[in-house]
Amino acid sequence: MHQALYRTYRPKKFKDVIGQDHIVSLLEKAITNKKVSHAYLFCGGRGTGKTSVARIVASALHTDASDMYEIDAASNRGIDDIRVLRDGVRTLPYNSQYKVYIIDEVHMLTKEAFNALLKTLEEPPAHVIFILATTDVEKIPDTILSRCQVYTFKNPNESMLEQMVMRVVQEEGFEIEKSAAHLVASLGDGSYRDTFSVLEKVMLVSDDKKILRAEVEKVTGAPRETLVIDFVRAYVEQDEKKGREVLASIRGTATAVPFFLKEALELVRNVLFVRIDMSKQKEIKEVNSTTYTDAVLELSKNTKLTSKTLVALLETYQHVKHNSFPELWMETLF
Repeated sequence: MHQALYRTYRPKKFKDVIGQDHIVSLLEKAITNKKVSHAYLFCGGRGTGKTSVARIVASALHTDASDMYEIDAASNRGIDDIRVLRDGVRTLPYNSQYKVYIIDEVHMLTKEAFNALLKTLEEPPAHVIFILATTDVEKIPDTILSRCQVYTFKNPNESMLEQMVMRVVQEEGFEIEKSAAHLVASLGDGSYRDTFSVLEKVMLVSDDKKILRAEVEKVTGAPRETLVIDFVRAYVEQDEKKGREVLASIRGTATAVPFFLKEALELVRNVLFVRIDMSKQKEIKEVNSTTYTDAVLELSKNTKLTSKTLVALLETYQHVKHNSFPELWMETLF
């Protein structure tokens, strides 16, 4: 049976965890010194490794599968569900020193359920460890927060995701164009899991095991590189007609308008970097196509493109992220 990439490459030990050294070192030290807390709260963006690290903690404590419980609070969010949990923690572990309860998306619990959980966190049995995970720490009551050791997971940057893509592709027997790996990482949007999902989708349709940027664009609906370049050129030259043509091309595509703007922002940012420091061109060339690199060099000589261009695009990006009519904000740029 086919297994998803993110499951295949999910870290199994602390040494496999990428980009969370500030958390891993503390947890390893606590386990080594036998100073494990009775309750942890792992918070951070989706797909940053919270549940994976929770499982690694359980494994490092030699917790048997029969003594580890994973609960999805999005589906089991009521007081009755927590009452069942509360009754369960009273019994001793079957084959381990600890019973470990991993509660994912804990912010989805109802107020009554949180109150019931609080009573257990206040006086937990010595053989129980709670690991709560959330993508929205603001929704966690202060009474719960104060009884947990809180660890904030960092979102991986695009460089880290890109390196992961290159490593996985190689291990899977594929080849990938650097600009394609860069696009996959960008589409992952700061999430290991989402990056794996995009990569797997592309790999499934690759016949010759050679992944090109054009294939990633086609499979994911990502905007063509040339469209992003044309859009920035049109804005800089205030060519409304050309701008509308580009917008018409991306309207209705699988990739959301915010991602298109994100790519445009990255292009303008690179242009400004090159204008200040020409050595940056080499760095840009390493991860992008010749077409993109040439466009950066060309635009760096256009005096109409300034930091105000970046600010205008950034303001529009903020508007379109959570707007029902993103194309209207794009059109107002012109």
